[in-house]
Amino acid sequence: MDLQALRAARRRSLAPRHALLAVPFAMIALVTAGDLLVPPDVHLGPFLAAAPAVTASFAGPRTTGFIGAVAVLAQVVVAMVRGSVTDLNHTFQIITLLLISVFVTLFAHLREVHEKQLVQLRSVAEAAQQVVLRPLRERLGPLRVASVYLAAAADAQIGGDLYAAARTSHGSRLIIGDVRGKGLEAVGDAALVLGAFRAAAHQEADLPGLVDYLERAVAPDLDQSHHSPQPHRTTTSLRPDGHPGSGIDAQVGPGPGAETEDGFEADADVDDHSEAFITAALIDIPDLGHIVQLVSCGHPAPLLLRGGRVIALEVDHPAPPLGLAGLAESQLAMQSYPFEPGDILLLYTDGVLEARDEAGGFYPLAERAAAWTGTGPRALLSHLRNDLLAHTPTGTLGDDAAMVAIERLPAPTRRGASGP
Repeated sequence: MDLQALRAARRRSLAPRHALLAVPFAMIALVTAGDLLVPPDVHLGPFLAAAPAVTASFAGPRTTGFIGAVAVLAQVVVAMVRGSVTDLNHTFQIITLLLISVFVTLFAHLREVHEKQLVQLRSVAEAAQQVVLRPLRERLGPLRVASVYLAAAADAQIGGDLYAAARTSHGSRLIIGDVRGKGLEAVGDAALVLGAFRAAAHQEADLPGLVDYLERAVAPDLDQSHHSPQPHRTTTSLRPDGHPGSGIDAQVGPGPGAETEDGFEADADVDDHSEAFITAALIDIPDLGHIVQLVSCGHPAPLLLRGGRVIALEVDHPAPPLGLAGLAESQLAMQSYPFEPGDILLLYTDGVLEARDEAGGFYPLAERAAAWTGTGPRALLSHLRNDLLAHTPTGTLGDDAAMVAIERLPAPTRRGASGP
C-alpha cells in the first residue's frame, strides 16, 4: 500500500465521520430545548459540554471548535431567554463551556497531528519493505513457486516478515522468517537477514553453514552484550574467516523471561534494548534427487501437501532463533524429507496461524490446506488467502502474514525418446 492508497483510505474513512456530526448537533438541540422547558431552578447547560467532547473523538480541531462555538452560542441563547447573560450562574456556565471547548479543540489538534505522523511513518515503512521483499521468480529450476504477503490492518504496525530464494549450482535455497517486533526496526532487521542470505546462499556448502553465517551477520556483537561467557551453538560447518557483517552495529537478544516458539527461554538479565531475534526456516531443494532439506530456527513447521494429505515437517532438534544462539546450547542439524513430483511445500509465518475468528479461534491452516482440491502453488495460495481473510471478522489481519508455496514438477520427457 503506497502513500496515495493510504490517503485514499483516509478520505474514505472521513465519510462516516461526517455522518457522526449529527450526534453533537442533536445533543445541543435537545439540551437547549430541555433547558428552556424545565423550571427556572433546574439548569441543563453543563450537559452542552458533551457535544464538543464527543466531536473531538472523531473529528478534527476545526470541526470540534465549531461545535464548541455552537454549544456556547446555545448557552448564551438560554441565558438570554431565561434571564440575563450577566446572571452569575449563567456567566459561570458560559465561561466553563468555553474553556472546555478550547481544551477539547486542542486535544483534537494533537490527535490529528499524531494520526498524520502515523500515516507517514507507516507509508515509509511499507515502501522500505516493498524494496526489501522482492517478489519470487515463478520458476526455480524444476520448481514452481508462488508467494503472497498480507499486510496487517491499517492501524497496526508493519511487521518484519521475510522470504527469499536463490539458485545454487546444485538446486534452490529458500528462507522464510519473522522478525520479532514491528515498525522500521523490524524492516531493517529483515533487510539485514535477507542481505546476508543472498550473499551467502551461493557460498555455503550446506544449510548449517548458511545458518551459522546468518547468525554471525545478525548478531556480530552478541557476546559483548553479556558480562559472562555464554555457550555457543555447535554446527556441522563453520566459516574460518571471522565474523561476516561485522560492520553492522546492532544489539540483539531476548527480553527478560521471553520464550520463543520452540521453548528457548531468554536470560532474565538481558537488557530491554537487546530483544531482537528472527525465527526462520531454511530449505535446500536439490535439482537431482526427490528430497527437501530443512533447518528450523524456532519457526513454524512447513507443511507438505501430498495426495490430499498434509504432513507437518517437524524437526527433531530445532535451533534457537537467529540472534539467540549464544543463549542456548544446541546441535544444529539438517533433516531431509521426501519431496516427490507433484508435492507442494507450504512455508508460512505465524501471522497466518494467529488470525482469529469472532470466537477467538486461531486459523486452522493444516485443516484448510488439506481441504483444498485444486492444483498448483498459485491456486493454493489464492485459496488460502481468501479463506484466511474470510476467517477474520473484519477481513483484515492483526499481524502481517506471508506464505510461500513450492511445487516440484515432474521431470520433462525427452523428445524423440524411443519406448522400451
